[in-house]
Order: sequence, then C-alpha cells, then structure tokens
Amino acid sequence: MASTNEDTQDSTNKGSMWELDQNIDQPMDEEAGRLKDTLREKKLSALLLLRLSFQSLGVVFGDLGTSPLYVFYNIFPREIQDPEDVIGALSLIIYSLTLIPLLKYVIIVCRANDNGQGGTFALYSLLCRHANVNTIPNRHRTDEHLTTYSRNTFHENSLAAKTKRWLEKHSSRKNVLLLVVIVGTCMVIGDGILTSAISVLSAAGGIKVDRPKLSNDVVVLVAVLILVGLFSLQHYGTDKVGWLFAPIVLTWFVMIGGIGAYNLWKYDGSVLRAFSPVYMYHYLKRGGKDRWTSLGGVMLSITGTETLFADLAYFPVVAIQIAFTVVVFPCLLLAYSGQAAYLINHQHHVADAFYHSIPDSIYWPAFIIATLSAIIASQATISATFSLIKQALALGCFPRVKVVHTSKNFLGQVYIPDINWILMILCVAVTAGFRDQSQIGNAYGTAVVIVMLATTFLMIPIMLLVWRCHWVAVVIFTVLSLVVELTFFSAVLFKVNQGGWVPLAIAGVCFIIMVVWHYGTVKRYEFEMHSKVSMAWILGLGPSLGLVRVPGIGLVYTELASGVPHIFSHFITNLPAIHSVVVFICVKYLPVYTVPEDERFLVKRIGPKSFHMFRCVARYGYKDLHKKDDDFEQKLFHNLFLFVRLESMMEGCTDSDEYSSVNGQQTAQSRDFLLGSNYITSDVNPTTESGDSIVLANSPLRQPSVMMRSLGQTSSQTEVDELEFLKSCRDAGVVHILGNTVVKARRDSRFYKKIAVDYIYAFLRKICRENSVMFNVPHETLL
Repeated sequence: MASTNEDTQDSTNKGSMWELDQNIDQPMDEEAGRLKDTLREKKLSALLLLRLSFQSLGVVFGDLGTSPLYVFYNIFPREIQDPEDVIGALSLIIYSLTLIPLLKYVIIVCRANDNGQGGTFALYSLLCRHANVNTIPNRHRTDEHLTTYSRNTFHENSLAAKTKRWLEKHSSRKNVLLLVVIVGTCMVIGDGILTSAISVLSAAGGIKVDRPKLSNDVVVLVAVLILVGLFSLQHYGTDKVGWLFAPIVLTWFVMIGGIGAYNLWKYDGSVLRAFSPVYMYHYLKRGGKDRWTSLGGVMLSITGTETLFADLAYFPVVAIQIAFTVVVFPCLLLAYSGQAAYLINHQHHVADAFYHSIPDSIYWPAFIIATLSAIIASQATISATFSLIKQALALGCFPRVKVVHTSKNFLGQVYIPDINWILMILCVAVTAGFRDQSQIGNAYGTAVVIVMLATTFLMIPIMLLVWRCHWVAVVIFTVLSLVVELTFFSAVLFKVNQGGWVPLAIAGVCFIIMVVWHYGTVKRYEFEMHSKVSMAWILGLGPSLGLVRVPGIGLVYTELASGVPHIFSHFITNLPAIHSVVVFICVKYLPVYTVPEDERFLVKRIGPKSFHMFRCVARYGYKDLHKKDDDFEQKLFHNLFLFVRLESMMEGCTDSDEYSSVNGQQTAQSRDFLLGSNYITSDVNPTTESGDSIVLANSPLRQPSVMMRSLGQTSSQTEVDELEFLKSCRDAGVVHILGNTVVKARRDSRFYKKIAVDYIYAFLRKICRENSVMFNVPHETLL
C-alpha cells in the first residue's frame, strides 16, 4: 500500500542527506522509525480489507459477473434439442468456473504476483529477476541490492538452477519467452475491446424482450451511446469509478443469485444434479461437431478471469480472494443453475434466457442493474489494459505514450488517454459492425483462451524458479490447465470464420507494434553500447576536454548506465564550448514494481576530479512514473553534493570499480561500507576503463564513531572548494542536452527488416512522445 503525500514527503526528508555535524545515532533512529511505518503500511486492517474487497467488485469482477447475460445463447445458438443438454451444459459451466477462475487463478496464479502487480508482464518481471532473460542488456549487479529486487537463490544442482541455466543458455529461448508475454498482452487488449462490446450489447438487448417490435438498430445505437459515455469517464480514475460501481455490482450479484434461487424453487431444482461430472461426459458423448463447438459458448462463462489477474495492481490479492469466494462464485453458480431450471421448461427462450427468467414484477429494475453492470464489466478490462500497457512501456515493449496516475494513494491506478480513445473507436466499430452478440461471442472466446494458454506457459518457469515447486506439482498444474484450455481452444478454432478472426486481427496489429518497437529499442541500445567513447580518448583531451569550459551545468541524457555515449563525442567535436560541469543522466527502468525514493539515484564520477564529469542513474520500476517533478533537479544536485562530500571522506579506502562488492572478495585496498541494504564504494583511479567513483545516494552512514572520526579527518579543503564550485555552476544555469539516434536498416538487410525498421519503427518514433516530454525537460533550457 502506498503512503499518503505527507508520509512520502516525510520519508524523502528523513535520511536524505547526511550532515557532518549530525549525531551518529540520529540516522539510525530515523531509519527505525521509517521501518515501523513501512510495516504498519503493509499490515492491512480488517476494516480496510473489507472496504477493498467491496471496491474490487466494481473494478475486477464486472466482466466475470455479466457472463450470465449471454452464455446459454452462445452454447445453443440455434435451439435446445434435448432438455438433458441443458444439464450437461450446466455441468460444464460449474466445473469450468471451479477449475479455472477459482482453483487456477484465485488460489494459484494470483499468488504469482510481483508485489501486488498482476498480468503477463508482472510474471515476466519476476522471471527477469530470477534469471538473466531480459533482452535489453542494461542489468547491473547494484540493481540486485534494491529492497524491492526480491529473488531467490538456488543450489547449483537444484531443478531451479538447471531451469535457470537452460533459459539463459540461448538468446532464442529469451526471445520466445518475451513473445509469449507479448502475445498474452495483445490478447488482453483485444479482450478489452470485445468485453465492452458484448456486455453492453447483451444488456441493451433486454429492451427487445419487453418491446419485441423494436428495431435492432435502436439497440445498437443505445449500446454505442453507453460505450462512448463509459470511455469518456475514464479520466476520473479507477479509485473514483470503483466507489461508484462497487454498490451496483454487489446489487447485481445479489440479484442474479436471488433470481437463480427463485427459478430453482419455481421450475426445477433437479438441475442441481449437474454438480455430478457424469453429465459432462454424457453431454459430450452424445457428440457431433455442434456439441464440441458449443464448448466455445461454455468458455464465455469464465471470461474476465485473466482480467481478474491483470487488475491485481489495483487491489491486494487477499481482498480479491475474499470478494470472489464469498460473493462472486456462489452467486454465479446460483445464477446459471436458475437459468438452466428455467430453460428446461422454456426451451424456446434460449436467445434471451436471462431476461426471460426474471420475474415480471422486477423486470425493469433488473434491466437497469444489468445495463449498469455491463458498463462496469467493460471497466474491468479497460483498467487491465491500462495496467498492462504501463508495464510494457516501462520494459521497452510499447511506444512512449502519456500515462496519468489517477490516485494519490494507489500508484498502480493509471489512465492512458491515447489508448483510451483508440479502444473506444474499435469497440464502437465492433458493436456497430457485428450487431449480434453471437458473433461477438465467437470472437471473444478466441482472445480469452489464448491469454489463458500464455499464462499457463509462463507459470511453468515461475513455479520452478520463483516458488521452487517439486516437478510433480508443476506437471499436475500444467497438465490440468492445458487439458481444459486446449479443449476450449480446439472448440473456438471452428469459429474463427464466424467472428473469431477479429481479436486475432487486433492482436496481430498490437503484436507487430510491440515486437518492432522492442526490436528497435534493443538495437538502439546495442549501438550505444558498442559505440560509446573510450575513457582514453576523454583523458587525452585534458581537463578542458579540448574546448572552452563555460560556467554552468550541462545535463546530458543518455540510455547508458555506464560509459560515455557516442553523442557526447559528436557534441564536443562540433561545438566550441562546453559547460564547466557535465552530468550524464540515465533514466533506467528495472524489472521491479517500484524503486524506493531513497534508493532511486546512483551518482558516479567520470575521470579525474579536474574534469568535473559525473553520471547519475535514476532508477524506476514499471509501476513508477517519471512525472513532472520540479524537485527532480533539486534531488539530483542534492545527491551530487552528497557524493562529493562522501567521496572526499572515503578517498583511499577502496579502488573497486563496482557500485557495490558485497558479494565479492574484500582486499587490503577494497573496503565496503555497509549501510543497511545500501552500499557506498568509490574509485578514484583514472586508469580504469570507466574511471568512475560511485556512491549510492541517500544512504545515511551508520558506522562506529571512531571510524567516522577517521573518515572526517580525511576531508580536505578540496572537498569544500569543489562543493562551492558546483553550487556556483548551478547558479550560473542548467542546460538539458538530449541527443537523437536515428535507426535505419542496413542496405543488405532483408526486405521485412527494412519494412520493420525504416517504416514501422520510424513511424512509431515519429508519432510517439518525444524524450524531452517524457523526461519533462523545460523547453527554455533544452538543447
């Protein structure tokens, strides 16, 4: 749980700067206070848990809860030939709900969250921390010392270690793993479009049950107007929408459960024999292609399950588990059983079974609640889409788009304007184009089952590497999941030409965009790595770098976390002057959900002190937002000054060229200062390749007073002079320098690579947000 703004400000102030005249015990007291606050925040009170469980109904379960509107019609699109078929279909629905949403997702898969974050990219982030499978080679050992960089260690001969080595051995395996993640994400996006279309259209179709002569065009128009209104509300954020929708969804579940119980009592309670799996066997045994393809309709009863997992970012896992087991699951079982009891006696009403089964006295109130619930079902998939795209963006798999955090208390709640309007246009097009819930249902099933298959394949390495399960448990989970999901997949394949091609087309476009963007990002990073300037060349220029050093600080943005970027050599070759102080800034996203504020910055020195060149690495998680922050510059200089002070004190204590060497061997020349979970080392040897001297910023020194006094004695006038020099340069002016790398395919590249790089990637870079906008650089100080 995120803290309030006041708590955040307080934690930023505490321990952010170590003052020489501070009492050595004070930082320890402050650190202890912060630790207590963290533990207090993580421990959810029972009242807060109930509140979040209630609120999760409005955001997470709308999709799963509105399935009774259209499931039986998609199972029997023509007619019901035998009443026993209804019992068999109900049995399939009961066990599908039990095996997939309840057992697989709520009990097992939801536990595979990344500190509360769900979805395919959260699983991928977990794997990236436990094995070196990230395709962008920007990993550094210091990243592993973050408090949020949790991972397990393995015995060398364990199954987990063997799995890790197998994944890391070939780059093709890393690429396949990433492609599975991207396919799952693309299908969730397609799912978000189809959910909104089928839910709202099915709910609006209730008008025709009471007004049979009403034109279908009116129903479609009503559905389109509802959808436009829904997407227009998204900018208010999930937090406000959740409180607005939760009471409606709770009323919906109680209502469908009550109507189901009423129909069981009134028509035929014997349908409860469908809880015996024998009736599933009899249903499929009576066979034929129609029976098999009807499984595609059965699968619609579990749609929204993957959305449940993707929406974990919005609520704690326990809250979602409570809401599902106490409210959602029992009410759905009652709803489907009640509809089955009604259909046995009214087989000709299968087209709108839900509305026909409602008692006349509550028809219109039920219609209003159903329509509102259908709107909420769309909200669940829209929220999941925003969450997944934010994760993909941070991990370099999606073009740069504007991301807005809509809640001060929950960082996972985001709104992406560009994606919101694209989803709305596609959703309206699908609704107006198909005009029939049966065809949309065919399309819907294809998207859902592919997402489930992607999650199953990702769970295999998660269970082996992260959970370190016994191979027997992994095999049981995999076999049971694949038996159910491949069965559904084989059924929906028959419906590709009946509308199932729609999500494949949408996902195909998303897949091309994400793969091409990621490929271009990797190639651009590899070019920067291979063409970075050698330290020998920098040293050969001398302290003036061969130019006139003018007062001021130049902030050079780069993607490299080590070395001098190639653009810098281009800069000093073509311009006659450069700032007195140069700071290379790398904004780096890590496969973690968040980076704590006091661990965000790494400061390093490049070359000898007389060069006045530094590097600052600002690290973010995929949940964090590099938003417009007037304090960013202030925090940067704060950490830079802290570095200069600590470096002067530690001069001669170590010559390590790493951020930290806690896992390495200490020598007579190398000593690590352990600061809780943070480390400080320095390197003032200009003959090393990077010539870097490194200090992890915002780390209060906690050493015995004797050590502190000995370090204090090494502080010289040089430190004071450099601090005054840096402050005077800052007062003279700060300029943000951004370079632009143009990516083009080689002339001898194959035609598809030329199309991907020279046209698709170039077009995406042209239309996406500029780096200066993403980094919120003031235009008046931008070069």
